[in-house]
Amino acid sequence: MPYRLDLHCHSWFSGDGVSSPEELVASAKRRGLHGFAITDHNTCDAYHYMVDHGLARRDGQPVDGFLVIPGVEVSTAEGHLLCIGATLPQMKGAPAAEVARAVQAAGGLAIPAHPFDKFRAGIREEILDALTVDALEVFNAAISFPKYNAHALAYAQRRSLPMIAASDAHHEASIGTSYMTFDTDDFTVAGILAAIKKGAPRHEQLLSFRDKLRKTMNNWFRLRTKRTYTPRDSTP
Repeated sequence: MPYRLDLHCHSWFSGDGVSSPEELVASAKRRGLHGFAITDHNTCDAYHYMVDHGLARRDGQPVDGFLVIPGVEVSTAEGHLLCIGATLPQMKGAPAAEVARAVQAAGGLAIPAHPFDKFRAGIREEILDALTVDALEVFNAAISFPKYNAHALAYAQRRSLPMIAASDAHHEASIGTSYMTFDTDDFTVAGILAAIKKGAPRHEQLLSFRDKLRKTMNNWFRLRTKRTYTPRDSTP
């Protein structure tokens, strides 16, 4: 059965996100998604919140047919790295290679986010060349300029890397703008991680002007107090 998942989403636990985890799930379901990876900036608080509130499961199984994949977008010393399929401790500012090794050791995937986008801390080619990554985000719906997606696609093709497309949603209305379709019999976190590495069809669509402006404004004017969450069970 084909499953549609957005692999790059932010909640209000990101400093520039505005939507609650509940709003993200509800919007994703309305838009026909079967799940998403929650990849807030430098925190896994949203995933822990979702587990404690019955929206996700630590054993990697879906909840009522909807799968939430743990993750985090780490601001490494060299740029942003999506870490999907595992939770990590605070690693902001650590070398990208160290973060990649950490998520891979935890059973997850290291996927550079919007590489080449110099306006959004994309990891540069000279760093990518030395990184052991599991896939590359070749289409980011919120990219600064389309040429950066094209550069990422060409680079992934040169290295024969698996590729993903994602919304980089920071508001519930943007989730599912871009997504992946996985045809798998194993609809679990482990099953989707395996499917990412095999490669899958990408739905590529840029954010609307309104959604991109909303994301930019939230990034420039971070007026809200950053939300944090202490899990009931701190076991990863």
